[in-house]
Amino acid sequence: MITLRPAAERGHANHGWLDSWHSFSFADYFDPGHVHWGPLRVINEDRVAGGQGFGTHGHRDMEIISYVLDGALAHRDSMGNVERILPGEVQRMSAGTGVTHSEFNPDPERATHFLQIWILPERAGITPGYEQKRFDPAEKRGRLRLVVSPDGAEGSLRMHQDARLYAGLFDGAEQARLALAPGRLAYVHLVRGAATVNGRRLGAGDALRYQDEAEVAIGAGEDAEVLVFDLPALPAQ
Repeated sequence: MITLRPAAERGHANHGWLDSWHSFSFADYFDPGHVHWGPLRVINEDRVAGGQGFGTHGHRDMEIISYVLDGALAHRDSMGNVERILPGEVQRMSAGTGVTHSEFNPDPERATHFLQIWILPERAGITPGYEQKRFDPAEKRGRLRLVVSPDGAEGSLRMHQDARLYAGLFDGAEQARLALAPGRLAYVHLVRGAATVNGRRLGAGDALRYQDEAEVAIGAGEDAEVLVFDLPALPAQ
């Protein structure tokens, strides 16, 4: 079963300094049909105005991934990390027993566009941790590059969940397939551009939810950037 999640049907909040689209229930947006998919709990597409950002706030028991598309994101946390995340870079922060952090757009003139992704960890109470890595566009061109995994395979970042996140760039005849093991779920989020995914034409912000399917198939891209999540099933969907 493959279910379309149209971009326009996502939750939306515009706070002036922050324009955010929510693929899953978040803050004041609640949709009982879109609370989580397996352990995938949040995909927020955020645009942060120049010189603005999220003040210091806390998290716990969550794997938090930041995927920057345009601009920059300045990060500071209670573990002592002070970093700047740029396009092409992926950040993974394990909140575990508890962290505080802030995220700001350091450029007063230009908006920062990024995806904020939350994945439920395999267990509560892990030690907080942080990783950040750049993945060159050539690594993602015409293929699905593993960027986050439970074991750090292929130089990916490591998260505390039996889930894998792939990123790919597709134009024209470029195509890729990802086999899905029996019992696994998947979620495809089209970050930008357009592509045909399992026979369906998707535009920026559209997504597909997979259950009991054998593969994800991507092709016919037009400046397409795609994220694919390979996920375990959880007891309650």
